[in-house]
Amino acid sequence: MVTADDIGWFKRQFRTQVEAALPGTPFDLDMIVAIACQETGYIWAVLRKKELPLDRVLALCVGDTIDFKGPGKGRQAFPRNKDALVAEPNGQAMFDIARKALEDMAAFIPGYRDAVANPKKFCHGFGVFQRDLQFFKDDPDYFLQRRYETFSNTLAQCLGELRRGLKKLGFESRTSLTDIEFARVAIAYNTGGYNAAKGLKQGFFDGEKFYGERIFDFVELSRSVEVGRAVAAGRYVVVARGGLKLRGGPGTNFASEKTLAAGTELTVVESDSQDPSWVRVDLEGDGLLDGYVFASFLAPAELHAASREDAPEPG
Repeated sequence: MVTADDIGWFKRQFRTQVEAALPGTPFDLDMIVAIACQETGYIWAVLRKKELPLDRVLALCVGDTIDFKGPGKGRQAFPRNKDALVAEPNGQAMFDIARKALEDMAAFIPGYRDAVANPKKFCHGFGVFQRDLQFFKDDPDYFLQRRYETFSNTLAQCLGELRRGLKKLGFESRTSLTDIEFARVAIAYNTGGYNAAKGLKQGFFDGEKFYGERIFDFVELSRSVEVGRAVAAGRYVVVARGGLKLRGGPGTNFASEKTLAAGTELTVVESDSQDPSWVRVDLEGDGLLDGYVFASFLAPAELHAASREDAPEPG
């Protein structure tokens, strides 16, 4: 199950891209995070701890190996099985990609190893937000060129499907949604429709809860997770009254090498890629790195100087 720590990681990696894509929609960051948690959270929450490059984590976010098992059972959409896929133009190439994706992902996610044992099994869902292979006939290049491995591409497909969900519920003109309303849109995203009589008990059932219920839970969990924003490189001043600890790494678990007094000027070189609330700093202005500090206790040097100049003389 995805935890608050997992969501914090996801927000630190993708917050900027998600928020840049949301203007003009009624969605917010936590809603998009909820979809990612429900669709592939069980994968990226594991992979993020394997010290894999981020692009590799994205490439391994694949899933869904269910085949057709008869009318009303198993997969009903194209491709129902390997034979249906390879019968299409470029179908063998797609099967090879989908099969390799399954094998690579299953090396880290044990629950898929039984599927790998069957040589006809392959993945039907691709990308963090799981675009389904039923769209292969209409948009083969998205899958054949593995565009789903790029976050911006998989996010764009997700937003397109969510907009179709808005239309099904008559929410096209909405500028915001409640969390319950978003869960209803997510059900349409998952199933292609929404039955008001069933409430949130719709979509995939995992043995405990339905898709709609899980989405609502994930939105609420995501709203409880705050993460810092990246700090731009440049000159800053320490504004912590008791001074700011300089550490050997991005976190309080790293030893403190010294305490920087309030008013100390320094250069922020970059925000940490994993946790932007910590920044790497240069104390001497010589281009050499001296350690990490917590960014919340820094103020831009120019603004800090201006505020001091505007302060009234003591009477």
